[in-house]
Amino acid sequence: MPEVYVHAVKGRTPEQKKALVKDITDAVVKNFKVPADAVMVQIMEAAKDTKAKGGVLFSDRPPG
Repeated sequence: MPEVYVHAVKGRTPEQKKALVKDITDAVVKNFKVPADAVMVQIMEAAKDTKAKGGVLFSDRPPG
C-alpha cells in the first residue's frame, strides 16, 4: 500500500485538500499501477506559529 505524506501549514480549505488528495491518488495509481483504494494520503498540518522558513515563523511572514 503506497503512502504519501504532505506537510503543510494550516489554512487550506477542505475543497483544496480534497482536490490535492485526488490528484496525488491519481498520480500514484497511474505510476505505481495500483488501485485507488490501496493509496493512503495524509496531510500533516502545522500551526503557523510552529513552522518556519528562512528562520521566520509563518505567523510572522507577510501573507502571500
